[in-house]
Amino acid sequence: MKTICFYFQIHQPFRLKRYRFFDIGNDHYYYDDFANDDIITRIAQRSYLPANATLLEMIKNANGKFKVAFSISGVALEQLELYVPEFIDSMKELVKTDCVEILSETYAHSLASLADPEEFKIQVQHHDEKIEQLFGVKPKVFRNTELIFSDDIASMIAAMGFKGVITEGAKHILGWKSPNYLYCSAAAPKLKMLLKNYKMSDDISFRFSNYEWSDYPLTADKFISWIKNTPAEEPIVNLFMNYETLGELQPRESGIFEFMKALPRFAEQEGIGFCTPTEAISKLKPVDALSVPYPMSWADEARDTSAWLGNTLQNEAFNKLYSVAERVRLCDDRRLKQDWNYLQASDHFYYMCTKYLSDGAVHSHYSPYDSPYEAFTNYMNVLSDFIVRVEAQYPESIENEELNALLTTIKNQAAEIEMLQKELKSARTERHSKRAEAKKEKETKSEAPKKAAEKKE
Repeated sequence: MKTICFYFQIHQPFRLKRYRFFDIGNDHYYYDDFANDDIITRIAQRSYLPANATLLEMIKNANGKFKVAFSISGVALEQLELYVPEFIDSMKELVKTDCVEILSETYAHSLASLADPEEFKIQVQHHDEKIEQLFGVKPKVFRNTELIFSDDIASMIAAMGFKGVITEGAKHILGWKSPNYLYCSAAAPKLKMLLKNYKMSDDISFRFSNYEWSDYPLTADKFISWIKNTPAEEPIVNLFMNYETLGELQPRESGIFEFMKALPRFAEQEGIGFCTPTEAISKLKPVDALSVPYPMSWADEARDTSAWLGNTLQNEAFNKLYSVAERVRLCDDRRLKQDWNYLQASDHFYYMCTKYLSDGAVHSHYSPYDSPYEAFTNYMNVLSDFIVRVEAQYPESIENEELNALLTTIKNQAAEIEMLQKELKSARTERHSKRAEAKKEKETKSEAPKKAAEKKE
């Protein structure tokens, strides 16, 4: 039976206010609270909340046969808790149905996987703790920022214990192969890969309300027929997209919610089911191993990382940010670490992109700045102040070798504490076991005379 795997991304960065050169050293608050409140509230009202209600209705009407997955960045969750707490409640309702899976990702929706493995690991742990705290579930499948993936990243993901990852079905990686199969990573063979069918995903997320599209209007029965007509041996179609597709990118007036509601009914008629990523990787077997020597993503025509690190501006900002990573990890200033998270959001680098044509139009659509150069200047001003604050705690006079020594000491101490905790747990278990055995033995001995007396009688 063919299966559809729906996945939606939810992310909103903490947008920066206009921060000028003369603010450096004088103003340590960087965020545009009004814009952040306005944008996420508007999107939630138009998209997230009605979409959640729609999905819940679909799950109930389909008797649990409709299933879907989400990844929600930590910084988005913070804003939703702050400005739209009702979204968290509605998401909890969805999770309770057992038809919704929450995926793991980086807390800050960052590019840490491309720069700092230690930071990458910390952010994933931080994110998963947040998910468990809010929704009571522990993510099992990983989804990196913007579906960025490579062989090196695969090894890091596998080392963190994840069994599966979702990423882009990029042509330059697949070649003649279809994304409608389960694959595994050549670098980490136990890590299974679900690949986005970008054509069918984009039919919904970008072309759904395009009057000039040759297949307009897109109806549920037509879309399901396309899936049905894929080669019989292809078991899964992965539809990955931004959650704003429902209600924001494709407004309610376009009929997007009615389209979604009709999908399970037509799918059932054609014998097509729905599954979560965890179900997919547990039921299907990989047909091949894929090698991804250079990072790929779901952004732009190139499907690489050039949307964030494709020009001098972006690389300058990126390298400057991660140059203080070790110093930030050493500090215990909560506010500094919070800013560190917010400044790592990939969006800041995306706004600096200088691409043109269709890719450029997409970048400018999402950017709050008039130009990439303005985005760069504003970010670097903020980053300069942030670095001043970091260096106030760990000055430049402290050599990196000293920092590395401190970090090594801290890591060794953490490892020793973890080992001692395991030993303590083991000792407690052993003591408990011995007590139980002693109690049982005592009871056996006390029962023996009674049985002997009973026999004499």
